[in-house]
Amino acid sequence: MSILSRRLLMVAAAAGAALTLASCNKAGGGAATDEAMTMGKADAPVVIEEYASTTCSHCGRFATEVFPAFKAKYIDTGKVKWTYHEFLTPPEAVAAAGVLVARCAGKDKYFSVIDALFHSQEEMYRTGDARGTLLKVAQSAGMTEAQFNACVQDEAAAKALNARVEKAQKDRNISSTPTFFVNGKKLKEGELSMAELEAAVAGAGK
Repeated sequence: MSILSRRLLMVAAAAGAALTLASCNKAGGGAATDEAMTMGKADAPVVIEEYASTTCSHCGRFATEVFPAFKAKYIDTGKVKWTYHEFLTPPEAVAAAGVLVARCAGKDKYFSVIDALFHSQEEMYRTGDARGTLLKVAQSAGMTEAQFNACVQDEAAAKALNARVEKAQKDRNISSTPTFFVNGKKLKEGELSMAELEAAVAGAGK
């Protein structure tokens, strides 16, 4: 087992220690589903994939400043299918806890939780209260504190997350976030502007 595997397999325990949560509880709230999350028309002509981490400031800036306008113009209109792949950047325990909360919230609330996590980055880093910030996001999605505690310490979900991250590294050599693919071809490592996204969509449609 690689060092990365051992580190990520400890995500649940690390999250519990770092976020000062309750004792280990294996009861999850549905976080073990491991398929990639998507939005948009299933058979859209252009598929854009993003590898991102909820603790990545570059991902957060893209999510809050660029993505909303792109979503309205291209995803909501059926021109683009968007696939979001989870990745972990420091502090990994906090990033993992955010992912687990989004998964526990369910498919219908997944992207709203991810969006809330990106919007909460500044508050979390300013206050240093990772647990409080994550709990607030979880509660906004309808979770109780007990459900939140169980969710971020779900060992099965943590292992599934570990597998997704390792697959991204092995299959696509992902090492930084955000990283984007268009119709299966790598477009860029780093933030994309609206102009770059529009050019990518136009190019993929030719």
